[in-house]
Amino acid sequence: MYIGIDLGTSAVKTIMMGDDQSVLAESSVPLTISRPHPLWSEQNPEDWWEALQQGIADLKKQISLSEVTGIGFSGQMHGAVLLDEKGEVQRPAILWNDGRSGNECRELEERVPQLRQITGNLAMPGFTAPKLCWVRKHEPEVFARTRTVLLPKDYLRLKLTGEAISDMSDSAGTLWMDTTARDWSDLILEATGLTREHMPRLVEGSEPGGTLRSQLAQAWGMPKHVMVAGSAGDNAAGAIGVGAVEPGSAFLSLGTSGVYFVVNSRFLPNPDRGAHAFCHCLPETWHQMGVILSASSCLSWLARCMKRTEGSLIEELEEKPLEPGQLLFLPYLSGERTPHNNPSATGAFLGLTHAHDTSDMVQAVLEGVAYAFGDCQQVLLAAGAEIGEVSLIGGGSRSRRWAEILASVLQRPLLRHADSELGPAFGAARLAMLAVTGRSPTEICQRPPVSEVIKPRTEHLEAYQRQFARFQSLYGKLEPEFQEGAAMGG
Repeated sequence: MYIGIDLGTSAVKTIMMGDDQSVLAESSVPLTISRPHPLWSEQNPEDWWEALQQGIADLKKQISLSEVTGIGFSGQMHGAVLLDEKGEVQRPAILWNDGRSGNECRELEERVPQLRQITGNLAMPGFTAPKLCWVRKHEPEVFARTRTVLLPKDYLRLKLTGEAISDMSDSAGTLWMDTTARDWSDLILEATGLTREHMPRLVEGSEPGGTLRSQLAQAWGMPKHVMVAGSAGDNAAGAIGVGAVEPGSAFLSLGTSGVYFVVNSRFLPNPDRGAHAFCHCLPETWHQMGVILSASSCLSWLARCMKRTEGSLIEELEEKPLEPGQLLFLPYLSGERTPHNNPSATGAFLGLTHAHDTSDMVQAVLEGVAYAFGDCQQVLLAAGAEIGEVSLIGGGSRSRRWAEILASVLQRPLLRHADSELGPAFGAARLAMLAVTGRSPTEICQRPPVSEVIKPRTEHLEAYQRQFARFQSLYGKLEPEFQEGAAMGG
């Protein structure tokens, strides 16, 4: 049996997977985010550890853990966990959606002119390296004490195994990696005041990446020598979960953030348009991503404002006929990555009148996220991506209405799978199976059964393309306002 652990932004999800890849037990323990200043986003790593322990306890109540042979991780990417020489956390972890390091990004690209060629990515505030530049400048005493820098899931691995190890896919999102060589870049590390000694050892995601401490194995009722897989960043783990392992296979993730992910057989960067080019968690495989910083979180925000549940908002909308809306929503509640790379971008409604009601605003939010994915698709295609079948995963995928909107905006069919919201945790369990058994990814990582194919509504394609064009034009018109608002501290 295998345990898959997904350290997300809003929860730690844990599943037990049998040898036949059936999900035998599952748990979800919520997390909270601290935003002490504008653009800041932080979590306490100890909260992750407590949530993981609760998740294991929840599994233990459902099923015996005595036959567990492997553990795999999926983790929110780009976060910075800083440890001193004793392995103690020095400050709250700075998360992927933290936007404070915009100046440091510009400075880093000036110091390393070839950074985009080495990493395949722009220097963005979401990445880990600019966060360390910010700490070096604004919290020099913390930086001076830092001896180890870990990504979020790898902090949990350290707690489980005692070893500082990371995988290629997650580490490619730090901006310290030579993505073609699948190794740390000494040049970029030096530019941020660090060396390889600050970094964890690198392994492939499907390879062994430590062994569970004997005292934890005993306390949790597990066998000795439980293997921990190299594991993956959440997006690469999600790809493993839906069988996106061959070139051209792709998925859309409607989680807190949104991801458009395509597998490649070679390194295909397009950094100037905000596309991400990373290592996959399988050897000699890469992938591209378009990333939007707010996806399902936009619906969560609207539900919170209206003191409603997300489910009730969707139900109300689904009572209406499916017709493209005229109200536009910009989903930039946490800034935006692809294609704008602008942490100062903000959300907006355009076109509100007395005639609009709650359901119109809900529809505009769903459509605005779909248009942002449309931006991502254009960027990926321009970078040379060959997009085949596209799976739809994440909590937002449970809404059929949202899936229909996405299919029509993107003008391509989308595959829905049973238990799609468990994608990253399921992928993490599959990586554990790969690490323990040594079997091939094509054998283990089959695409899950397709529950439904959502096809574009041909009668709506023209209207959606007109609205998409309006959506794209709005950013250019509003960008000066975004910058002015940021300068005013708003």
